[in-house]
Amino acid sequence: MNGQILCLNAGSSSIKFALFEAGAATKLVRRHFGKVEEIGSDPRLTVKDASGKTVIERRWPEGVSSHESVLEDLLTVVRHELPGTDLIAAGHRVVHGGTRFAEPCLIEDDNLRDLDTLCALAPLHQPHNLAAIRAVAALLPDLPQVACFDTAFHRGNPDLNQRFALPRSLHDQGIRRYGFHGLSYEFIADELHRIDPGLAKKRVIVAHLGNGASLCAMHDGRSIDTTMGFTALDGLMMGTRCGSLDPGVVLHLIRQADMSVQEVERMLYRQSGLLGVSGLSSDVRTLLESDDPRAQEALDLFCMLAAKEISALATVLGGLDAVVFTAGIGENQPRIRQAICNRLEWLGMVLDQTANTTNQTSISAVDGNIAAMVIPTDEERMIANHTCRLLWNPSP
Repeated sequence: MNGQILCLNAGSSSIKFALFEAGAATKLVRRHFGKVEEIGSDPRLTVKDASGKTVIERRWPEGVSSHESVLEDLLTVVRHELPGTDLIAAGHRVVHGGTRFAEPCLIEDDNLRDLDTLCALAPLHQPHNLAAIRAVAALLPDLPQVACFDTAFHRGNPDLNQRFALPRSLHDQGIRRYGFHGLSYEFIADELHRIDPGLAKKRVIVAHLGNGASLCAMHDGRSIDTTMGFTALDGLMMGTRCGSLDPGVVLHLIRQADMSVQEVERMLYRQSGLLGVSGLSSDVRTLLESDDPRAQEALDLFCMLAAKEISALATVLGGLDAVVFTAGIGENQPRIRQAICNRLEWLGMVLDQTANTTNQTSISAVDGNIAAMVIPTDEERMIANHTCRLLWNPSP
């Protein structure tokens, strides 16, 4: 088993990817990685080598904007412009696995049909995840492909934590709290165990804060509860998504404001969150640089709601020993981490200002009762690990 595993993480307007060398070594080695950004408007590709040096930069001509077109070109670049590439498998992030898929699976026609039925539950992601699978199959029909699910990490949560207060028949039909960002949380659980095995066994809340945002309460490295539910709309305020919302608001918009279901869906997924409150941008970096009071109000709401949900999950865990920040905002925005933690001082959360502003791994003060950490996530590596285990069962 020698060659490269291509890992694809297709989102609503971007595609992250990585190539991992699989061979005799016990650890998968990342050879190249990169991202296609601004799909749908002005797609651009950046590819970096293992050291982080940019080796390819490219923009698509005007008029090329679909995921399918971009994916086909990306696969051509990977296969023909990166020296020594010999693909032996592809692994994919698939956001929603429903009740059937509780662990990674080899992609076959019947699996793909079942996953298609879940697109309505993750409209920003699932269709693009499956488009990537089909694009690879069209170009390389004999290449094994593996689906890795964001919901899988939470499937072992206590039944109580998966329930809505709805009729039992609906729960039995699959209307339940699934949770997402599971590949990221699984990676962080492994990394925390490597960094601090003792702490990893305790009560930990991981804050995956990016354009999509959620929290996961863990005990002994296992998911106990999470803020996202039936869809990726639930829980925290996000870049363009509203997070938790009184369902009566939706009923009001449809009945009284005469909005169609499609209009409400677009508003909740694409026009709310930081963008909706600020009226300016969904990007935290832009809002932090702005002197518009609406930008500050959006950030204040984001941080307050994050602290509120951390407190709620601490109740589920029966206490709190550590908070781990990860993903784009969590890893790179000290001001956001500080604002969240300031609201948790009553729990004993105190940050070391220097460690926080310089993005150190441990950012908690020595006199704090709760550890605070920053650990970069790597969903693509987790996809590669799962793909390797499923197809060849080594010890990556």
